Amino acid sequence: MNIDSHFDRSGERSDTRPILIIPYMWIGDFVRNHTVVRVLKERWPNRPVDLLTTTLCAPLVDYMPGVRSGIVWDLPRSRLAVRRQFGLAELLRERNYGTALVLPRTWKAAIAPTLAGIPERVGWIGEFRFGLINRWRWGESKLPRFIDENAALAQPDGAPLPPEWPVPQLRVPADEIARWRQANGLSSGAAVALAPGSVGPSKRWTYYPEAARLLIERGLEVWVVGGPAEKGLAQEIVAAGSPGVRDLTGNDLRNGVLAMAAAGVAISNDSGLMHIAAALGTPTMGIFGPTSPYLWAPLNGLAATVVQHKSVLSCQPCQLTVCRKNDHRCMRDIAASEVVGIARDVLAGRERFVDV
Repeated sequence: MNIDSHFDRSGERSDTRPILIIPYMWIGDFVRNHTVVRVLKERWPNRPVDLLTTTLCAPLVDYMPGVRSGIVWDLPRSRLAVRRQFGLAELLRERNYGTALVLPRTWKAAIAPTLAGIPERVGWIGEFRFGLINRWRWGESKLPRFIDENAALAQPDGAPLPPEWPVPQLRVPADEIARWRQANGLSSGAAVALAPGSVGPSKRWTYYPEAARLLIERGLEVWVVGGPAEKGLAQEIVAAGSPGVRDLTGNDLRNGVLAMAAAGVAISNDSGLMHIAAALGTPTMGIFGPTSPYLWAPLNGLAATVVQHKSVLSCQPCQLTVCRKNDHRCMRDIAASEVVGIARDVLAGRERFVDV
């Protein structure tokens, strides 16, 4: 069945066939994929939506409105893992999905939905996926951003892009935040959450220890949030601002979600935690240098601030994970005092859309 023409004919408000989304599995991309969920629920309000997820990203599913469940199935990035693909296909077959949206443009991402016999497998043309994707979409190169490419797959074929997509949302119950604060011995006051990690050193602002010290001097509580890879950075930040800085890094992403939900403001590199904070509605300061805010800024314009040096360099945005020009000036020239000043304005409810 052609889902697009069928939708155009009747709207299918009574359609109840489950939908599976095969998303990108990086944390930030996984959060941004919630826009796809929201577009699907507007189009088909009575169709349950499930997300394939890794163990790492699974906690995010619990806080995504409109998602029925997550299917936790870890597939290696570097190899095909045929046996794992067949096992996933068997699980998908049992759930009787009517449609699969395959967001990654790789043939590997479409194998299990095809083996499971999901009748409608929607995706961009990608890597020679003939026979795997049977509802082709064309023209993704004309779409300006990653979010446009993903969310457009949830629309009827040929539908015009809306002026704005619905923003990703994560919702954490207030009582869960209160229990988390109590379990970690944290006060109920507003704290500044620092997220110093990122994929690639060029996206990492290096003045978090100084910023922590300045925040503590101004009487603010500071938390360092991240995964196990940020443990060393957290120790440096704690040493600079001790004893008022708490190291909240750890292995469980749920802890990071709860920390960002409880914070009064989040200061983050261009990273998954930045997108988590913005989706939660926490005032978020994303520090940008080598990457493009137009492409990768947090999508919640009501909660998010882009911090970028006002003197844009000729090499920006390079999109590289390692700086090869200008001695990392795009990040190095953003002073800790300026970032702390913006954070204080955010906490005070003052204007926060500032380049430094």
